[in-house]
Amino acid sequence: MTGIGRAAAVALLGVTGRRIEVEAHLTSQLPAFSIIGLPDTSLGEARERVRAAAANAGCPLPARRITVNLTPAAIPKRGSGFDLAIAMAVLAGAGVAPAVSERIVYIGELGLDGRVRPVAGVIPMLVAARDAGAERVVVPVGNLPEARVVAGVRTVGVDSLRAAAIDAGALLPPVEVEPVLPVPVPATQRPTAELADVIGNPVGVRAVIAAAAGGHHALLLGPPGAGKTMLAERLPGLLPDLDDETALEVAAVRSVAGLGAASWSTEPPWEAPHHSASTASLIGGGSGVLRPGAVSRATGGVLFLDEAPEFPRAVLDALRQPLESGRITIHRTAGAAEFPARCQVVLAANPCPCGNAGGAHGQPCECAPATVRRYLGRMSGPLLDRMDIRVLVPRVTTSRIRGAEPTPTTAAARAVVAAARDRMAHRLRGTGWTRNAQVTGAWLRAPGRTEPGSTKELDRALELGTLTMRGWDRVVRLAWTLADIDEADRPTADHVRSALALRSAL
Repeated sequence: MTGIGRAAAVALLGVTGRRIEVEAHLTSQLPAFSIIGLPDTSLGEARERVRAAAANAGCPLPARRITVNLTPAAIPKRGSGFDLAIAMAVLAGAGVAPAVSERIVYIGELGLDGRVRPVAGVIPMLVAARDAGAERVVVPVGNLPEARVVAGVRTVGVDSLRAAAIDAGALLPPVEVEPVLPVPVPATQRPTAELADVIGNPVGVRAVIAAAAGGHHALLLGPPGAGKTMLAERLPGLLPDLDDETALEVAAVRSVAGLGAASWSTEPPWEAPHHSASTASLIGGGSGVLRPGAVSRATGGVLFLDEAPEFPRAVLDALRQPLESGRITIHRTAGAAEFPARCQVVLAANPCPCGNAGGAHGQPCECAPATVRRYLGRMSGPLLDRMDIRVLVPRVTTSRIRGAEPTPTTAAARAVVAAARDRMAHRLRGTGWTRNAQVTGAWLRAPGRTEPGSTKELDRALELGTLTMRGWDRVVRLAWTLADIDEADRPTADHVRSALALRSAL
């Protein structure tokens, strides 16, 4: 006597999901339970969880040989989120539950007591199921708040395997169980500080507003206490809220990271890892399920690296490729996972280990010239070349405070940023770009993009070798942003000089 049961699940590679068909074949041979189709260790252990959960849910598996095939077999399957689909396929093959439609997707981990436990990554799984034509997705009750973020697919929450079987049409009396709820994981809160609190530093304020408007990466260089962190913490408050598409992309990354119901937010993310962070924590990875790093969790927002020279150089250099492409692909022996990495990076650094190099006031620098070079050399040239803004943040003095103009409030600066971004979006409509930091060099160098003769200084620096071609492009991108802030039709020589000044801290 043989039986075939089928169900559907979703396999995740990074934040990309793929619909997986789960086939269960039951035969009248010696009792056994095997899973094939490239399962990892945690998925291979599902046979014990499924058998115990079915027994405790009041629908025990028959004493037969059970073979579960996960197809396509060439795709690696990781994690315990396949448990519920495997159990439903086996119950359908055993005749305990009716045949399950292949357009119903099951997601969830089983506990030994038969309850369904929440899993990470539900949002990208639901997006993949919806795109594959699923009519309904059955998820753990603990994942329901997170699952409701995804529109266009019907979700049903179950608290146990028995409830899932009854939902499929099994003739079993319902039993009340206490659902398993996820442990709340607080999301990183973005700073809500006021820009007007910054006094005596007009250049730093202008740099932060320009970075927010154009989406530019920035380096803030200055002595301790000059206000570098203070400026960086005000950048998220100047950014506009995320649109629906970007918010869903950010929610998918956070869902894979295990933030649960806190995954959805329209506020731009803020990530500020400690300088002891490893490459894997910054870029992503892991030995089992590949998790997104800080650069991916900051997509659509800000990644702030305070005390940047204290990070290992290899960790900083790992940012070079994602900053250029906006995506990070992590390769492991079991496969590869791709995550978004479209964020603004802000580096804050002291000019030397003691922090007093180049200062006109305060204590003299006690570091040898070679020590200063070695300290700043931890930030490699190619990485710094990707920083559109490299501004010197001087120490605030009494004279600077007395002669300073009032700093705009966060609300006023946010309005300036929004107006500048509207100008960018209108000018770049139809190109696929929305911000100046995204445009290519070919677009920037097209005839008529800048006023005649406005780039003479850049061309001379390019000929002398003091500026790279990438640097030329980035200065002109920043000049476009300054022109948009000033409501100019195109950059003038003054805008180019101002952009070059905002890039000349080193």
